[in-house]
Amino acid sequence: METQLLSAGVRFSTLPPSYVRPEPDRPKLFQVADYHNAPIIDLGCADRTFIVQQIAQACQNYGFFQVTNHGVLNEVAEKMLEVADEFFHLPVEEKMKLYSNDPSKTTRLSTSSNPPKETIHNWRDYLRIHCHPLDKYAEEWPTNPPSFREIVGNYCVEIRQLGLRLQELISESLGLHKDYINKTLGEQGQHMAINYYPPCPEPELTYGLPAHTDPNTLTILLQDTKVAGLQLLKDDKWLAVKPIPNAFVVNLGDQLQALSNTKYKSSWHRAVVNTHHPRVSVASFLCPSDTAVIKAPKELIGDESQAIYRDYTYAEYYDKFWSRNLDQGHCLELFKNTERGLSSL
Repeated sequence: METQLLSAGVRFSTLPPSYVRPEPDRPKLFQVADYHNAPIIDLGCADRTFIVQQIAQACQNYGFFQVTNHGVLNEVAEKMLEVADEFFHLPVEEKMKLYSNDPSKTTRLSTSSNPPKETIHNWRDYLRIHCHPLDKYAEEWPTNPPSFREIVGNYCVEIRQLGLRLQELISESLGLHKDYINKTLGEQGQHMAINYYPPCPEPELTYGLPAHTDPNTLTILLQDTKVAGLQLLKDDKWLAVKPIPNAFVVNLGDQLQALSNTKYKSSWHRAVVNTHHPRVSVASFLCPSDTAVIKAPKELIGDESQAIYRDYTYAEYYDKFWSRNLDQGHCLELFKNTERGLSSL
């Protein structure tokens, strides 16, 4: 199915048929309440034990949390959102120089999620870039806007530091040494999806992104504080996450669910759109190295028969994830340990 950039400047009076979801699979926006008790963790707190306890509760009960006093300068985050918006308002001919549907490309502009695999598209454009090592990938990034590489590079460095710090706290919250996750995952990759959700003529018929979990370890989301769009699943109900100024949303990815032996769950989330306002968000992903073997440590499984998932490499998981449509179910189900429980029969 032919696709085109939604940020090409064309305004639609009705939703094109290729974006319309069947009735049972629509967002039902009128049913969505605000996420009033969503966990917010102050990383500036001097009591590390208290922070670790809060993270344990958030990871176990919610699969996500928001962080404040995180150490990333407000100016760095604000400039990131500004240059993202500036990029998507470039002439379409300029943007199309970067267009590709090949997920193996380390810098690419695309639309929806995975157009070659989809029957119904999602109402978003996105620029996906690799960020680490910075000196390897930054030369592939756009040179227009002229400030793009400098601003995004600064942001990537600060977000990586925050992500590695969060993984130390998550490791401690599982009762493991603080370095366990970071050491086990090897030289972790870092990707970024800069998302643009244009105004949509009929937002109740489609998604910016449908319900999914993230295939990586940890996602740190920077979102426009003026335009909400992120929703998370809690107790089988979708709840809208209200953006908090100077905060990040932290989502657990599939690899933390596997590594924790399902003590922690990757969070199901989706993005919805609206009629009047474009929305920009920046999702930063920390990913295991391709050769890292994902397995739960002995401290969390007792013996091998208690491991929920079989051992696998991150490269194997990532290839499987991108071979499927985004809303095709939880990819982790394909890695369930078929040997589990046989030793006790």
